[in-house]
Amino acid sequence: MRRLTGSEIIIGLLKQNGIGTVSGIPGGSILPLYDELARSGINHVLVRQEQAAGFIAQGMARVTGKAAVCMATSGPGAMNLLTAIADARCDSIPVVAITGQVNLSLIGTDAFQEADTFGLSFPITKHSMMVKSASELVHAIPLAFAIAESGRPGPVLVDVPRNVQAELAEVPDDFDTCFRRIYDEYARNHKGIKFKTDDSKVSSVIEEFASVLSSASRPVLYVGGGANNPRSAEQIRTFLSLYDAPVVSSLMGIGVVPVESENFLGMVGMHGSVAANRAMHDADVVLAAGARFDDRATGVVSKFCPGARILHIDIDAAEVNKILPSRCSLVEDCAFAFSCLNDAISGVLRSDERRAWLSLCAGMKGDDGVTHPMSCDESDCCGRRGCGVKDGCSFRNPREFIRNIPAAASAFGVGADDIVVTTDVGQHQMWTAQFYPVRRPRQLLTSGSLGTMGFGLPAAIGASLASPGKRVVCISGDGSIMMNIQELATLGELNLDVTVIVLDNGCLGMVRQQQEYLFDRNYSASTFLNRPDLVKIAEGFGIRAVDADCDGEWARSAFAEKGPCLVRVRISRYETVLPFVKGGQANIEALR
Repeated sequence: MRRLTGSEIIIGLLKQNGIGTVSGIPGGSILPLYDELARSGINHVLVRQEQAAGFIAQGMARVTGKAAVCMATSGPGAMNLLTAIADARCDSIPVVAITGQVNLSLIGTDAFQEADTFGLSFPITKHSMMVKSASELVHAIPLAFAIAESGRPGPVLVDVPRNVQAELAEVPDDFDTCFRRIYDEYARNHKGIKFKTDDSKVSSVIEEFASVLSSASRPVLYVGGGANNPRSAEQIRTFLSLYDAPVVSSLMGIGVVPVESENFLGMVGMHGSVAANRAMHDADVVLAAGARFDDRATGVVSKFCPGARILHIDIDAAEVNKILPSRCSLVEDCAFAFSCLNDAISGVLRSDERRAWLSLCAGMKGDDGVTHPMSCDESDCCGRRGCGVKDGCSFRNPREFIRNIPAAASAFGVGADDIVVTTDVGQHQMWTAQFYPVRRPRQLLTSGSLGTMGFGLPAAIGASLASPGKRVVCISGDGSIMMNIQELATLGELNLDVTVIVLDNGCLGMVRQQQEYLFDRNYSASTFLNRPDLVKIAEGFGIRAVDADCDGEWARSAFAEKGPCLVRVRISRYETVLPFVKGGQANIEALR
């Protein structure tokens, strides 16, 4: 046995797990841990606001599938971190957040920078723990990672009082290798997925899946975030080689099937494609994989795939039958489920009817309602609604701009597969989901369920840290970018290969659009009176910057050179992301 401080135990366990980078900001209640961190060899990313530390960890976790670490001090530091933790919980992202806390003897006394981080985090984490002695850390840290990564992933918070960080404790003789032992013990004994389908019943469920699929004439495969990983995508690719079915995705499922695939119809839901929504509406069987039937995907639930038998695969039993009843369900990892299903359907005869249905759906991709022309009026452009980009009009069409980003990058040696895309939240996010040609899992990183403005820039920093050799493109809006614009300082300091593209229309575009449809064009608090010069701001942070409206060589600045670059793109504030379901009204009704 030997004696280590709580801080030495934490750092030692992080290193055993291969953690090479953490993000955060120090403060009084976490200084003992930072003192040890400085001697550890672990790289620390000093952010300018704690929320960004959480999103940097998310960016790393989203591209790797492994839990990443962020840190904050007690009170306001931890409170700033909570939004990013909630976002991770909503999108099932494995993050371990380590927060400092006031000394145990001061808890409950309203001490300086005291807040009940442990209690406040309960509803927004997968698991929270407060460690009350240094010896507890030996198990608490590996347990945090095991919980974060097992079953349906999610964030785990570990709150560590300052005196615990400094306290000495005896550690086991195998401490230098104990992380994996404790992690694996949890996997064996806890089983990670509490309510998974019993192993003895999996084969009968798979047989029923195969039976329903063999009888289908208009099947649709609906993929979500739970299938958005390389293992699941490979098995789904095999499934589609055996069984003719169109594929639609949720926002979080974009990338499971390449955009160029004959089977892929696009995103379903309020801002989805005509083809995807029509296919779901007319389907007689829907196989949902890692998708939870979110309200932005379903719109009015009673009108969503009304005649379909639903087969549901999900890692979380709580999502099955929550929104729509399933004909048959399997609570399992998507990759494992499809490996079993592929064996079962290998003998299913191909159907001319299903092939005709796939061809019909693929043909609907030409009926592309999302490519409606840009609209403007005399106060913002040339005065003709639906004019598109005319001579003398300085506005870019955001759809075409986003669609052509890979081609622009390719011209300067950055291949399409070497790009990772992050977005903020708003119209630009939906245009990216609709038009950016995503080709692989984990290529598009976006805040889906919580919809957090300010996600894109710090997530891009995290993605770049975890993806050396890749060019990360952050697509943002002039509203979202201001939420965490201070992280341009962090980006400049790290000198990462990140291109930040800001679509600038002088307003909160998505809010303004809803006010147009639902509030009789009463544009309340959605237009910016002061429009900062984003190019000058970026340059002030030491970032290379270019205005795409007056620089035809913007792509050279954005992609030809190493290091960060900000690109400002002016678009019309009258651009909209229209709803695209039969008649155009179903999803407007869902918003009311």
